[in-house]
Amino acid sequence: MKFSVNWLREFVELPPSVEELAELLTLAGIEIEGIEKRGATFDKVVVAQITASSQHPNADRLSVCQVDDGSGQTRQIVCGATNYKVGDKIPLALPGAVLVNDLKIKPSKLRGVESQGMLCSPSELGLSAESDGLLILSPDAKIGAPIASLFPDDTVLDVEITPNRGDLLSHFGLAREISAIVGQPLRLPSEPTAGGAPALQQKGIDISALEQCPFYSARQIRNVTVGPSPQWLRTKLEAVGLRSINNIVDISNFVMLELGQPTHAFDSDKLKGEILVRLARDGEKFLALDGKTYTLTSRDLVIADQERVVGIGGVMGGEETGVTESTKNILLEAAYFLPASVRRTARTLNLPSDASYRFERRVDPAMILPASQRATELIQELAAGNPSAEIATAGALPGSPPDVSLRYGRCNDLIGVPVPKERVGQILEGFGLKEAGADEDQTSWRIPSFRSDLQCEADLIEEVVRVFGIVNVPARDRSRFTPSSEADKSHDLQMLLRRSLAARGYSEARTSKLIPRTALVFDPQAVQIKNPLSEDHVALRSTLMPGLIDVLERNIREGAQLVKVFEVSKVFLPPNADEQHRLGILAWANTGQSGVRITDSEDLFLDLKEVIASLLRDPSEKKPSDRRLTFRRSAHPDLVLAAQIFWDGGPVGFVGQLGSGHARQLETEMPIGVAEIDFVPFAKGESKDIKVKGFPATALLGRVSFSELSRYPAIRRDIAMIAPDELTHEKILQTIWDSNEPLLEKVDFFDRYSGPEAERRFGAGKKSMAYALTYRDKTRTLTNDEISVVHAKIRERLQRELGVELRE
Repeated sequence: MKFSVNWLREFVELPPSVEELAELLTLAGIEIEGIEKRGATFDKVVVAQITASSQHPNADRLSVCQVDDGSGQTRQIVCGATNYKVGDKIPLALPGAVLVNDLKIKPSKLRGVESQGMLCSPSELGLSAESDGLLILSPDAKIGAPIASLFPDDTVLDVEITPNRGDLLSHFGLAREISAIVGQPLRLPSEPTAGGAPALQQKGIDISALEQCPFYSARQIRNVTVGPSPQWLRTKLEAVGLRSINNIVDISNFVMLELGQPTHAFDSDKLKGEILVRLARDGEKFLALDGKTYTLTSRDLVIADQERVVGIGGVMGGEETGVTESTKNILLEAAYFLPASVRRTARTLNLPSDASYRFERRVDPAMILPASQRATELIQELAAGNPSAEIATAGALPGSPPDVSLRYGRCNDLIGVPVPKERVGQILEGFGLKEAGADEDQTSWRIPSFRSDLQCEADLIEEVVRVFGIVNVPARDRSRFTPSSEADKSHDLQMLLRRSLAARGYSEARTSKLIPRTALVFDPQAVQIKNPLSEDHVALRSTLMPGLIDVLERNIREGAQLVKVFEVSKVFLPPNADEQHRLGILAWANTGQSGVRITDSEDLFLDLKEVIASLLRDPSEKKPSDRRLTFRRSAHPDLVLAAQIFWDGGPVGFVGQLGSGHARQLETEMPIGVAEIDFVPFAKGESKDIKVKGFPATALLGRVSFSELSRYPAIRRDIAMIAPDELTHEKILQTIWDSNEPLLEKVDFFDRYSGPEAERRFGAGKKSMAYALTYRDKTRTLTNDEISVVHAKIRERLQRELGVELRE
C-alpha cells in the first residue's frame, strides 16, 4: 500500500528524514518496498482555464484552445487531448518551463497553427503514469496560481503489509504504529461535531446471513450536491494512486485510506424498500460498478433491496444504484463482513477491490461507526448533505480478542537479555493494550479490537522486541546452544537425502502443497480447502506425485530428454490432514534421444529399486541386504510394475511405473518411474555403529560414514549375458557378490534387452543383461592381467551357477 508522508504527519510527529522513518519501520518488521518523491514543483507551470475550443483546421485529432492564465491576456494552445470541456481548469506549461524527462516548452507551430505553451497530463507533471488526457483541476483552483501550490512536495512510501496486519492498511493505522515505536503522542483524525455521535436504531435493515455479516449500519443523507472534489482531497487521493471521481465517492475512498474502514454510498432514491443482507440465489445476476454482469452462487453475500442485488458484501457496489451527478439522496453503508466470505467471493468472481483487500484482512470493528461519522461530516462539508440524526443498524459488533498473559521471565528468556517490567508495560500500552490483571511474575493484557493478530504470549514478546530493538540484543546472546531435538534430526535426515540424490544425478523440486482436482494423480479422499484461492489449489496433497508429474510435464513440453527429480516435503493424509514427511522420486528418459540405456519398463523399475536400496543400505555392507529393506509386488491404482517397500517388516512406501493412460496424457511413450517413501521410520530406527578411523558413524539415513579417496585408479570390465526371462536382476547381482573377490568394488547394471525382438535374436524366453564391474586395490595399481584372472572367475561362476550364455 502507498502512504503519503505528509498525510502521516497529520497524526504523529515523524523522524526528521524519510530515510530514518524507512529504517525505523524496516527494523520494526514493516517492509518498505520503495520510496517515491511526489509533487509538481515546476517553474512556469500555472493554473489556467479553458475559455474556448475549436477544431484544428489541418488535423482531425487536434484542437485549438483559448486559455486564461491569469496574466490578463488569452493564450492560444494546440491540444491533442479530448477529456476536457470549456470551463475546465488545467495545468498550463508556459514557454521556458522544463517538465518531466527534461521536456522543454517553447512557442511553436503545430500543423501551421501557433501554440504558446502546453496543456499538461498527470504523467508530464510526474504525478502519475496516466497520460491519456489532461489533468483536470478542482473548480476552486485559483487561475494563475503556481501548480506547486496545488501539488506540494511529498514523499510516498510503498509499504508491504503482511496479511495478519490489516490494522496497518490506513494512514491512521500506520501512524498509530509509528507512535508506539517512537513514543510520540498520536493525534486523532477528527474531532466529533458539536452534536456528538448520532443515535442508533434497530430498523430498516434485515440480516439473514449473520455469520457472513455480523453487523451492518446505514445512514440517510439528503440533499447532497454531487460534483468535483476540492483540490486538497484530490491531492491526497492522487498522491497514493487513486483517481478522483466525484466528491461523494472521493470521500468514501478518503475515509478508507485514512481510517481503514471501507464505506459505500448508494443512491437511496433508486433503492426499493428496506436493505436485505442475505446470501445470493444460485444463478442470480448482478451488474457491478465496473460495468460487468456477474453470475452469483448461494455462497456469495449480497446487499439487496426488495427487487434486486445492489452490492456484493465487502467487494463492490452495483451500477444501478451508484452515485451520479443527478443523485440527491444517499444511503451511507458501513459494516463488518466476514473475511473468509469476502475472500472467497472476490477470488471466485475475480473481482478484487480496495475494499475487499481490507475486509479480507479483517477491519477493526470499533472503527465502523467512527468511519461512518467521519464520512458523514465530510459529506456535510463538501456536498452540503443533511444527515439523519440516527444510524440504522442490525446485528452486533464482534467482540474484542481474548486477553493474553505475559510471563516476564519467559520474555527475558526469549529475548536473551532482561527487559524491565516497567519497560515491557510501557511498550505494550503504546500498542494499545490495557492491563487486565497482574501478579508478581506475569500480567494479563486486554487486546485492542484492531490487533486480532495478538493471540499468544510469544506475540506479545515479539511486540516488545520490535520496540526494544533487535540491535540492542548483544551478538553473544543472539544464539544459544540447545539440545538436539526431533526436529533437528529430521532436518539432518532430509539434508542427507538431498545430498545423496543430488550425487546420483537427481534434481530437487519444490512443488505446491495444494493441488487441483484435475491433477493427473488425485486422491478423491484428499482434504478439501474450504475457501480455495483458485481452482488450481483446491485440496491438500496426500502424495507427492501430482507435483512431480507436473514438473515432468513442464520439462517434456520444453524439450527435455532426461528428467530425474525428487522432492522431500510434507503430505497431508485424510481425513484429518495428518502431516507426514515423505521422499518422492521420479525418473523419465527419452531413450531415443538422450543416450540413456534404459530400454524398457522393467529396467526403469530396477533402476529405481537400486536407487532406493542405495539410499537405505548400510555402507559397511557391499552386498544388498534384505535384513531391513524388502520389496514386494503389489497392486496400485495409478501404477503398473508396482511394489511396496517394507522396512523392518512394515510398509513405508511404493515404487513402480505410471500407467500407460497417464503417460499418454503427458504425451510420451517412454516409461515413467516413480517412488515415494515415508522416511521417518528410518530416522527413528537404530543402525549399528560403524567404526571409521576410530569415530562412530552410521548408515546414510540419520548418520554418515566417511572413507578416504583412493589414490589408485579403478579398472572397469563389462559382462553381457543371454539369460532366461525368469532370471532376476537380484539373483545375478547376488551371484556376482558371492564370488567374494576382494578386488571387486562396485557392480552397476546398465542394459537390458528383452521382448519379441530379443526372442527372435536369442531364442524364446531369452533376454540380454549387461553389468559393469569396477575393480580397485587400495594399496597399489592393478594390472590388466590380474583383473583378467578375477573377471574370468566371476564369468565362469555366472555360467556354472546360473546357466547363462556369455556374450563376447
